Amino acid sequence: MSVPPSPGIDRPEVVTAAAAAGLPSMARAQAAGTMGSVVVALTVNDERRRLDLDSRVTLLDALREHLHLTGTKKGCDHGHCGACTVLVNGVRINACLSLAAMHDGDVVTTIEGLGRPDRLHPVQAAFIAHDAFQCGYCTPGQICSAVAVLAEVEAGVPSHATGDLTAPVTLDTSELRERMSANICRCGAYSNIAEAVADVAGRS
Repeated sequence: MSVPPSPGIDRPEVVTAAAAAGLPSMARAQAAGTMGSVVVALTVNDERRRLDLDSRVTLLDALREHLHLTGTKKGCDHGHCGACTVLVNGVRINACLSLAAMHDGDVVTTIEGLGRPDRLHPVQAAFIAHDAFQCGYCTPGQICSAVAVLAEVEAGVPSHATGDLTAPVTLDTSELRERMSANICRCGAYSNIAEAVADVAGRS
């Protein structure tokens, strides 16, 4: 039985098409064949930025290539590894799967905006104290995700591991593993990562 060849798929075009449902003006431009640049205003790490971008540029590429915030890493570029995790309006997302044009007016926080060398964010300090990284490539995404996890627990947001939806959410082992499961550590420092996040959660 012969298998028909896979059609050539241009990933930026697929991402654009998938996002077009939420961007009517982009859908119209695509249908008319007039895809071009868009102006996107973002508040990135407390600084207002205005970018003139190709409408198909992802938030990840806007941060890395246009704003030169290279702390946010490009790992799989398919939303599988979590290396590109950033906070948008306080909620963690995979920046590689989101178009920059979708975030006009949004507040974006990257690893560079969480703390400074002389005043680290508590999660950053805990990662150092618990040796929660080895190569460090995926660490920025893990830290951003951990910051969001702590905020989710504080707000009482349940996860798939939450057994009792009527009780206060506690960050036990199963909750922590479930909530951090989208962030892969290629070096396998999972136990140290869990200890670091649990440490900050306990202090909070």
